[in-house]
Amino acid sequence: MRRDRDLFEQIICFKNLLSASKKASRRKQNQGVVHEFFFDLEFELLDLKQELIHGGYKPRDYRIFEIREPKVRKICSSAFRDRVVHHAICNILEPRFEKRLISDTYACRVGRGLHAAVKRCQLFSRKNGYYLKCDIRKCFETIDHGVLKALLRKVIKDPKTLSLLERVIDHPVSGNEASKGLPIGNLTSQHFANLYLGELDHFLKDHRRVKSYLRYMDDFILFSQEKGHLHSCLEQIRGFLPERLKLELKEKVTRIAPVSEGVPFLGFRVFPNLIRVQRANLVRFRQKLKQRELDYEAGELEELKFIQSVSSIVAHISHANTLALRRKEFHGIG
Repeated sequence: MRRDRDLFEQIICFKNLLSASKKASRRKQNQGVVHEFFFDLEFELLDLKQELIHGGYKPRDYRIFEIREPKVRKICSSAFRDRVVHHAICNILEPRFEKRLISDTYACRVGRGLHAAVKRCQLFSRKNGYYLKCDIRKCFETIDHGVLKALLRKVIKDPKTLSLLERVIDHPVSGNEASKGLPIGNLTSQHFANLYLGELDHFLKDHRRVKSYLRYMDDFILFSQEKGHLHSCLEQIRGFLPERLKLELKEKVTRIAPVSEGVPFLGFRVFPNLIRVQRANLVRFRQKLKQRELDYEAGELEELKFIQSVSSIVAHISHANTLALRRKEFHGIG
């Protein structure tokens, strides 16, 4: 296909690189490195384009740090010019990745997201008696590069584009096993992981004919009226993941239970007619509100930023049945 031959040219064209640089700079305008890049933007983009054309592009070392909420995770922050490349790639390839996905996967997709996944979970819980909740053990750290590259070759036929993608994939992350893992923090990693786990989606939907199923990144849930059906599916999943994707379930959180007990999902507990915030998330909600208040009183947070931050936190828990909680926290203001 001519479009396949043109993929690399679409990625490196100046207009796409310009669009990518603007996307990469969102919410980072105050960073000095972003100011430096945009001070001589045309030169920076043309220089980056030449590196990509002639094969001299090499990603720079990640800045690695840990976050501890909601759990300990190693985050890899790419250099700004590398983030521009990631956005340039995803601008062009995201529609191709999107075509490979089932409708009921919700992470990193326009018009879906976490809250849509929770609502869909509730809809399935109303129609079924039992659920199977699963999580992938160290998903991003254990994604196999060989398997991922083979999947990408099914979607993309352009050698230059594939070479660029492999350069991004193979860029080493300190502490990761060789030829394993994707850096948490890269835009490309999110799309690669969706494509990768899309194989599990299609296995369950197309081959096992599971009607009520959804996934949000590496968290996925199956629903059924029959508990035995879910046990059968679980055994199939335990075989499929290591054999086809070289992944494993996090067995300690794998659970089959009645939907009447509530489905623990993405920080909420979802019942057929009620959604509650899980206790750990409720604690974090209160801690965040208190910290924003302290930062504002200390002059470390501008009023507009304070209002925006608090509004975002409150909006998140508003997707659950939390009106009484919000009234209590804000002294009667619902």
